[in-house]
Parts: sequence; C-alpha cells; structure tokens
Amino acid sequence: MALRLPGRITVERASSATGLQPVEHEILGEMASSLGEAGRRAEQALAKLAEDEAGLEGEAREKRLRAVAAAVQAYFIQRELCGMRRHDDVIREMGIPKRILARLGAR
Repeated sequence: MALRLPGRITVERASSATGLQPVEHEILGEMASSLGEAGRRAEQALAKLAEDEAGLEGEAREKRLRAVAAAVQAYFIQRELCGMRRHDDVIREMGIPKRILARLGAR
C-alpha cells in the first residue's frame, strides 16, 4: 500500500524550494514597481529642473525646487522601505544637486 501526501504539503514543499510564498512574491513585485515609479518621477523632476531653471525666478523657482525635493525624498523613502539605506550612488548617478539635498536635510 502506497501513501500519498496531502496536496497542501506538496504545495508547501514546492514554495519552500523557491523560498517565497505566492503572497511574498506578489509583495516583492509591488515593491519593485513602486520603486521604479518613484525613480522615474524623481528623474523627470530633475530633468525638468535642469531644463527650466535658467528661466525661473522668484516664486516659480521656489515652487519647482520644492517639487523636485519632494520627488527625490519620495524616491529615497521608497528605497529605504526596500532595504536600500545608502543613497550615495543614486545621488551621483542621477546628478542630484546639493541645493536639493540641502532641502532634504543633507549636509
């Protein structure tokens, strides 16, 4: 007489072989998607700042700097939520100006 394991044990073994439960896999996918979207928003805001900064003055310039700082901060927060605590490489690669970093509290 042969014994057959219940289906749920087989499923548990299969998911433990990959190391991820289906829900964990979905969560990681959403985290990656959110991180990518936040990065795109920060890049777009930085590009728009570089493009328009010479023509901006007064309140318009201040508003643009606040918007860029908010987008960069959102990206940094998303990175930290994903476990990436160091931003040095990203700052260098994206060319984030010091005046934006100063608005985030960086020294």
